[in-house]
Amino acid sequence: MIILEEKMSLPPPPPYVLPAPVSPPPPFRQSEKSAPTLTNIPPYILLRIVYELFSRQASIEKQRQTLYWLNINLRRVSRGLYIACMHVLRSTYLPAYTSLVRPPYTSDPFPHHNNAASTPSALSPYPSDSPVLSLQRETRVLDLFIALKVREDVWLDDSELHLERDESFRDLFDLMQPRSRMEDLVRHYGVREGTIVVGEPPIAISTSKGRQIVPIPFGVVSVSFSSRRVGLVISTRERKRTIVEAERTKDERLEVAAKHLVAQLRMWLCSGSH
Repeated sequence: MIILEEKMSLPPPPPYVLPAPVSPPPPFRQSEKSAPTLTNIPPYILLRIVYELFSRQASIEKQRQTLYWLNINLRRVSRGLYIACMHVLRSTYLPAYTSLVRPPYTSDPFPHHNNAASTPSALSPYPSDSPVLSLQRETRVLDLFIALKVREDVWLDDSELHLERDESFRDLFDLMQPRSRMEDLVRHYGVREGTIVVGEPPIAISTSKGRQIVPIPFGVVSVSFSSRRVGLVISTRERKRTIVEAERTKDERLEVAAKHLVAQLRMWLCSGSH
């Protein structure tokens, strides 16, 4: 009886409440996707598009016409297409270019780029901080060879009477190729020896003898080249002058002459005659 009275004294349980209806989540907002254009397509897709222009069933003459069209028209559409087209053109014509290099000259024309932030020189015809132009100056000679070769090939296919002009290629490989290769070698050895800087302001450094020298920016350096003599030329707003020269033999390797120029440049910087 006591137990029943205790149970009767408990408060009644709360009434059942129906759960409130749960509202569905808001719909996902559909993002408006812009149509792809030549400026926002990834580079690897652009490169694939360029490769697909070449049919495996096409004749050699048709493929040469496609290469000519890449060089004359397509690469001028946008920067992305320029990079993709030049990749195909340079890879295609590099063996032919290398075969025409005069021994004992060496060659390394494929693009090298400078990753460091640099201040472009208004005097330099070879900007080193461009994502399109190469730090390697011989690349420009390769591009000139491609422009000449694609035209000569198409003209030769169009007419059997067309004769390839050997003197045009002779100018490239007798003077422009060894001179630009020499400039690249001077840059390579000069940076290693601390006499040339690329992509950064020149800062005074101490030599092993305790002297202070200020390296020269590569953007203002060029090379005068002949079969018997080479020289380093500095171009400023006021003038262009040859600062050092070195003798060379006709069959001397370019690497040897470049090392001589860099050694002469170091002596010139240490003398303070600049």
